[in-house]
Amino acid sequence: MAMKQLGLGGLSLALALVGSVAGAQTPKSGGTLKIYQRDSPASASIHEEATFSNNVPFMGIFNNLVIFDQHIAQNSPDTIRPELADSWAWGDGGKTLTFKLHPGVKWHDGKPFTANDVKCTIDLLQGKLADKFRKNPRKSWYDNVQAVVPNGDLEVAFKLDRPQPSLLSMLASGYSPIYPCHVSTAKMRTSPIGTGPFKFVEFKQNEDIKLVRNPDYWRQGRPYLDAIEFPIITNRATAMLAFMSGKVDITMPTEVTQAIRRDIMKQAPKSVCMTAPTNVGLNLIVNRNKPPFDNADLRRAMALTIDRKAFIDILFEGEADMGGALLPQPEGIWGMPKDMLATLPGYSPDVAASRTAAKALMAKTGYGPDKHLAIKVSTRNLATYRDPAVILLDQLKEIYIDAELDVVETSVWFGKIDRKDYTVGMNLTGNAVDDPDQSFYENYACGSERNVTGYCSPELQKQFDAQSQETDMAKRKQMVWSIDAQLQNDVARPTIVYGRAATCWAPDVHGYTAMTNTSYNGYRFEDMWLDR
Repeated sequence: MAMKQLGLGGLSLALALVGSVAGAQTPKSGGTLKIYQRDSPASASIHEEATFSNNVPFMGIFNNLVIFDQHIAQNSPDTIRPELADSWAWGDGGKTLTFKLHPGVKWHDGKPFTANDVKCTIDLLQGKLADKFRKNPRKSWYDNVQAVVPNGDLEVAFKLDRPQPSLLSMLASGYSPIYPCHVSTAKMRTSPIGTGPFKFVEFKQNEDIKLVRNPDYWRQGRPYLDAIEFPIITNRATAMLAFMSGKVDITMPTEVTQAIRRDIMKQAPKSVCMTAPTNVGLNLIVNRNKPPFDNADLRRAMALTIDRKAFIDILFEGEADMGGALLPQPEGIWGMPKDMLATLPGYSPDVAASRTAAKALMAKTGYGPDKHLAIKVSTRNLATYRDPAVILLDQLKEIYIDAELDVVETSVWFGKIDRKDYTVGMNLTGNAVDDPDQSFYENYACGSERNVTGYCSPELQKQFDAQSQETDMAKRKQMVWSIDAQLQNDVARPTIVYGRAATCWAPDVHGYTAMTNTSYNGYRFEDMWLDR
């Protein structure tokens, strides 16, 4: 197969949902951009965390081999661009992916970037090195990688057990930076070193995160900004007041509700606000190994009582979408058709009928009007988690489940559910890549760290592998929809809704694009500039 060549100077700037275009005016250099941060991430290590509270402030420190075009709103294989790799080629029947690397790239400490750093990064993710990640939420992304083989300093090949076209998309995610071989994982958690447009300055828990321009960045003329600051403001109302008063230039991406957006446009009418899907699904997580929830009838009853339209109306004022494991169309590439979705448990518009069926299942398991089930519903201590959890508690009462809210701080939330140290939870699952491989293997594969419910179906996992190798997109979609339907029928991890949310920025901020099928991949920030 011919080598794919894409010049760095000729990247496509096709724009959708773009507040302002870096190329429409002559960009200005200088200035400090301020973006409020909603909470303190547990660490600065992108590979060890599972929240875009980590990607937003730290993605600008790094580079990937390849990256989704930062100015095209819908990520897809067609929007993948070179970064540390100048070009790439598939060979060996789709079982080898070879990258030619950009010469002269240096880490922020001055050491040269080489193919060995690529190998070390993947070896870390696969748990092959003595130095280990404390958490490894995306280890499953690389299960099909047999070996990473450098050929000198500027070429590296990924050897796969079977063809997997989606690997390139995984490598383009904001969750896929290349780490330096010579820096320990412990240091990457507190003082990360990258090759990216910005260098790390400081991270003060619950106060701020600061980055400064990398003067030796390998991409000439970038970044435009001198610095980026992320003041940590955990109270959403306080944060929005800071934006409206001009103390920060951009809201935390996707944190603006429709009600808040209306208020912003009244108070700061020159602001630019864009509403888009986030590919983050509200979902009910149930620990399948903890009695009584090891009973499939009880889990199905909980799925049947969910009134998704109520979530959409109350939380999102209609700005949300019902879907399964994959983001719904049209912004999502792989989502099930609506008529197929309506046949699945809990998706029928006849909520009363679904709840009648749920009550019958509850009676079968020994619960009813005279015997309620008392549980705790755990959730993360953010409004985006707490608010839907309150609605869930109310809906569970309809089938004789009395639930109490257990609020968990961000710093321990992901570790808690990864350990399965919970019974029932209201969770938000973000898909970093709009591809079935990312969703299926990460969230539903047997033994995956991010499979927080403990669901495991070896037979269905064989279908994961089959769809992963299919290169005909129409055929692959049919396979994906069949798998998704089975996951919903098995009540593996019921998706409630996919929300839409807004991001707002000041009118003198340029070069930002709000992505439409992920909230994880758009924060390199090297093309952003301030008209001041």
